[in-house]
Amino acid sequence: MFDFSQQSVELQARLSAFMDEHVYPNELAYAQQLHAASDRYGYLPLMDELKQKARAEGLWNLFVPPSLNQFCDHDGLSNLDYAPLAEIMGRVLWSPEVFNCNAPDTGNMEVFMKYGSEAQQEAWLKPLLNGDIRSSYAMTEPQVASSDATNVELSIRRDGDEWVLNGRKWFITGALYERCKIFIVMGKSDPENANRHLQQSQVLVPKGTPGLEVIRPLTTLGYDDAPIGHAELVFNNVRVPLDNILLGAGRGFEIAQGRLGPGRIHHCMRLIGASQRSLELACERAESRSTFGKTLSQHQSVREDIAKSFAEIEMMRLLVLKTCRRMDEVGAKGAMDLIAASKISVPLMAQTIIDRCMQIHGAGGLTEDYCMAEAFNYARWCRQADGPDQVHQMALGKMVIKRHTQD
Repeated sequence: MFDFSQQSVELQARLSAFMDEHVYPNELAYAQQLHAASDRYGYLPLMDELKQKARAEGLWNLFVPPSLNQFCDHDGLSNLDYAPLAEIMGRVLWSPEVFNCNAPDTGNMEVFMKYGSEAQQEAWLKPLLNGDIRSSYAMTEPQVASSDATNVELSIRRDGDEWVLNGRKWFITGALYERCKIFIVMGKSDPENANRHLQQSQVLVPKGTPGLEVIRPLTTLGYDDAPIGHAELVFNNVRVPLDNILLGAGRGFEIAQGRLGPGRIHHCMRLIGASQRSLELACERAESRSTFGKTLSQHQSVREDIAKSFAEIEMMRLLVLKTCRRMDEVGAKGAMDLIAASKISVPLMAQTIIDRCMQIHGAGGLTEDYCMAEAFNYARWCRQADGPDQVHQMALGKMVIKRHTQD
């Protein structure tokens, strides 16, 4: 049903081999370096070593699509061709950065590719593509329901030849990372505009700009997602040049829509990988442990959980691949229904699958001795990231009703 290009097939084999040789054997070393670090949000030497190896093997910036291949060293990969690669990376939550394919940087790089000026691309896109710096995307705010992006209240006001920013943001992924150097910040530049989708703009704020303060790290279910992390920020009369605006005043909502579509699917791709690995570990566990005179794998309830998980992973994978193919054919806007369906279904289903696999591992499944507890946390916060379930259900329901009731 889904035929991958020869380029994708070859990359899948090379990426899997790289994971086997360099990533899985280093999971413990990575955790040890992170726990031993004096700064949990500093860079890890192991990550730099692995990035050098990945780049040398041509496993770099694989997320870049064919339409933007002038920015990478390969022909570009369609969404369909990239999906199995992102799934492989998703088997180890920190591994996408090894290949310069981690969120939020992939989405931010695409923003610079699509909407950035030549000067902005030179200053920020090039070092991001090289993996020299990291970035953040600042949209969510604590005082409003940010599931409606038009609610954002951070003020972007023009004062002479500068933009002045005032407001608060939180759950800003990557903000704490030592190598994060640039923030893409969404706020209101024209709050009185009658068209609420033209009230917002997006402005570039370099880290260290006076008035920009990182208030605190935030956790999700107790995980701090170091070294990338999530943070609460305050912008107190932060001033940047007029040239730091992206695309133009009033174009912020448009940029956000263009950025979030592919990003939602990338998360779904990675969650399939996390679910698949959890299932494989659960099968191994079921064969290696015995209770009441027989292996776990011989118990009916365990077999049922394994069977349901297998079926659901196949359903997730097929839905995401169908979505990717539609995006390749008609663009993200034309595939909004399937993107919403994927975003509604995959994180929740992955959460359920990983939970079953944790259960099969007993109390150990709740610990960091295995990858599943952190993967469960990832699936859970993906149900909020890039729009909560309810928003996508509302949008998809509206589309489906309209489709089947139009004359």
